[in-house]
Amino acid sequence: MILCCGEALIDMIPGPTLSGQAGFVPHTGGAVFNTAIALGRLGARTGMLTGLSRDMFGQQLSTALKASHVDTSLIITSDRPSTLAFVQLVDGQATYSFFDENSAGRMLTPDALPTLPPEVSALFFGGISLVCEPGAETYVALLERDGHDRAVMIDPNIRPGFIRDAARYRARLARMMQQADIVKLSDEDLAWLLPAPLSRREKVETIQDMGPSVVILTCGREGASGYLADGTQVHVAATPVEVTDTVGAGDTFNAGLLAMLSELGQLHKAKLPFLSPAQLQEALEHAARAAAVTVSRAGANPPWAAEM
Repeated sequence: MILCCGEALIDMIPGPTLSGQAGFVPHTGGAVFNTAIALGRLGARTGMLTGLSRDMFGQQLSTALKASHVDTSLIITSDRPSTLAFVQLVDGQATYSFFDENSAGRMLTPDALPTLPPEVSALFFGGISLVCEPGAETYVALLERDGHDRAVMIDPNIRPGFIRDAARYRARLARMMQQADIVKLSDEDLAWLLPAPLSRREKVETIQDMGPSVVILTCGREGASGYLADGTQVHVAATPVEVTDTVGAGDTFNAGLLAMLSELGQLHKAKLPFLSPAQLQEALEHAARAAAVTVSRAGANPPWAAEM
């Protein structure tokens, strides 16, 4: 089972009401939540570990996970509130106001972590859950406790406006990437993480030197590249599609990659260092196709396996 570890939140999206006044509609979201949903829909055995509230929004998130065949048995529930992200659209650009203080997800602590069953063979971390403490340090503790014999993928999905202490956050990511087998970054992530005047390839090599067996770099319409430890580079073009919006595209890409690596029998810590270029190519192509379906329709709405 691939266990997605991180945030599940509610995006409050602006919408008209019957009275004509502006209102907000609650939509399930969060980068790690979206990846779990996409994995479940693609047919991979998937679970989620997060902190969820018992409030109405926590119930909405739990229901959505179950509807996409995501195992919720490792979720930690509490009476703390759900994280809410209110979205404001100005000239088509989204800005967010987060309400996360004292939330069920953010206040997750190491002593609350469940014992992982043997069927958990891979761990996925990422998103804003790696920014906000104490939850962020709890996920580090989980990785250090349970990542030594399981495949580990990290996609930080960096949101600069959400980061209060950049040095502390960079140090946390470095600790985690040193223990990861797969690190996936967008070109914007890479530029923020390594602002030094280096070429793109030199920055990728800096990430590789931290220890991951596979580094994935996504570049929007330019497609995605995968880098193996021996220096081999594999590239796939973005799948041509009419874009509705890009919400959840990267999260679906992650799921497509993990799902195909699992299907190929390569999603194991002992096997990823020996991943072949052909296997990486197949996984990247599957990830790109899955992401293309998501961007072709509104919102984070990943494809089901039958749609692939």
